[in-house]
Amino acid sequence: MKHALSISALGAALLVAGFATTTDAEAASRRVVRANAAGGTTATAAVVRQGPYGGGIVRGRAAATDGQGNATAVRGGTAQGPNGTASRAGTNTRSADGSATHQSGMSASGSQGGVQSNGSASRDASGNVTQSRSTSATSAVTGNSVQSSSSYNQDTGLTRSATCYNASGAVIACR
Repeated sequence: MKHALSISALGAALLVAGFATTTDAEAASRRVVRANAAGGTTATAAVVRQGPYGGGIVRGRAAATDGQGNATAVRGGTAQGPNGTASRAGTNTRSADGSATHQSGMSASGSQGGVQSNGSASRDASGNVTQSRSTSATSAVTGNSVQSSSSYNQDTGLTRSATCYNASGAVIACR
């Protein structure tokens, strides 16, 4: 798809939402749908909400088609509150030949620790599927962490692994 949206397009959608001034516990949102130069449609939406304790959320999404049967969608958001922060973003594409891709990531952190995860999946025009994801988490209390990964393809099936570490970085048994 020539005019695929990117995460930077999501950033632009979120920036548009940021221009709205909101007071505590209020929300501002913006939705736009328009024809695009590729012969399809582009749609964007963004929401900003502030909570009563200084926290809030920012969310956005955008999608575009091209008139040839191709489509791309991006989305993301961030939430912050008194107990921590969490963010997520993702991209999906679909091509006219039936192939599709997905990529996403998330992170969260707070007084108990943090977690990060990134993954992708794809389907080719023949229907063959592959997937992978990696995740790491760290305890703020003990400093122990885990790193895990999974992958899938039709030839080898599902593969998973996990390794745990103590606060010094030495490998320990996962519980």
